[in-house]
This record gives sequence, structure tokens and C-alpha cells, in this order.
Amino acid sequence: MSTINDSTNPVTTGLCQFVYISKITSTGLSSPSTLNDISEGSIARNRADNITGILCYGNGYFLQYIEGSEQDLTNLKNRLLVDGRHKELQILDFSEISKRRFTDWSLRSVTLERWMMKEPELKKFMPFQPYEWAPNEWPAFLDILQGYYEEQVRIGNIDTPPIKYSTLGVTLSKVIGQHQAFFLIQTVLGLMIILTVLWLVLSDKV
Repeated sequence: MSTINDSTNPVTTGLCQFVYISKITSTGLSSPSTLNDISEGSIARNRADNITGILCYGNGYFLQYIEGSEQDLTNLKNRLLVDGRHKELQILDFSEISKRRFTDWSLRSVTLERWMMKEPELKKFMPFQPYEWAPNEWPAFLDILQGYYEEQVRIGNIDTPPIKYSTLGVTLSKVIGQHQAFFLIQTVLGLMIILTVLWLVLSDKV
């Protein structure tokens, strides 16, 4: 629950966190560069506004954690609410914090799919379905990501460009991988139907 504008628990540090989840739309899914566009555009703007954080995507869902001033985060939230690349935005937290988690990341994109995960603790959250989490699960998830962040900072991996990633391509690869037999059968049946139709057409002309 947010503590913003709460007279019983006023903001004193000027530093806040904003955590939300949302679902990718068909518009976002159809673009081969949605995640890259979000990351590349956000990094420059977030640097200017002194906003830091991380964006996670997997299984058709987004989870974003961002930190900065109350006003800058409010402005960002308002922009996100009208962004057509996602929908059903649900705020998990908007509250005061004493220090940043991701000081050196203006915005890092992380794709979360079961076959990409080597971290045992992260695998517990796969498949990525944040709308089904209990209230205490997203803070635990962020703690794991913070450990990943600290390791990346240790090796000097700061604000590097996001890996080129096609949301549609990976989604299709996932579906095909899980249903290869189904697609193979449907393809064979489709070819048989096409050949039958062609044979009938050609038979009528003979």
C-alpha cells in the first residue's frame, strides 16, 4: 500500500519506489522490437529524471520496479497508463524508501522464461505469472533480482543495451516447442486438404 500523501506516514526522504505488473497487448506482441524500444527509450529519459530500476518480461506479463522522486514516478505512472503496449496495469506498491536498489541501472530489461533461467531461486517463480502471486512474493522476487544486479555491477555490466529480443518470435518459438506434434499433424492435414482440392479441380478440367 502506498504511503504517498498519507499524513500519518509522510514522505521524508523524497525517494520512492513504484512497482507494478501488467499484461502485454496484441499491439506490443506484434512488434518485433517492443522490449528493445521500451528499454532504449526509457534509459535516456530515466537518466534525465534520475529514475533507476528494472523491467521484467515473461509469459506475456510485465513486472517493473522503478525508483526516484515522487513527482517523477507519478509522471511516469501517468505515461504508462496510456501506453498501448500493455494493459491491466496493477500497482503493487508506491511508497517511500530509504535507498535505491538499482542505483546504476536506468532501466535494465530481463526476459523471464523457464528455459532461460539458471538461477534456482528464480525458477521457483516460473512460469512467470505475477498476477497469481501472494502479496509477499513480489518483494522476494525483487530481492533475487537485486542479488543479480549486484553481481552484474561487480563485473561492470551497467546500462548495457538490451539484448535484441523479439517478443513475438520467442512467444511463437515457445508455442511451437510445446506443441510440435500438434503443429506437425495440422500441417500434414492441411497439405493433404490442399492436394485433394487441387486434384479435384484438375480432375474436372480433364
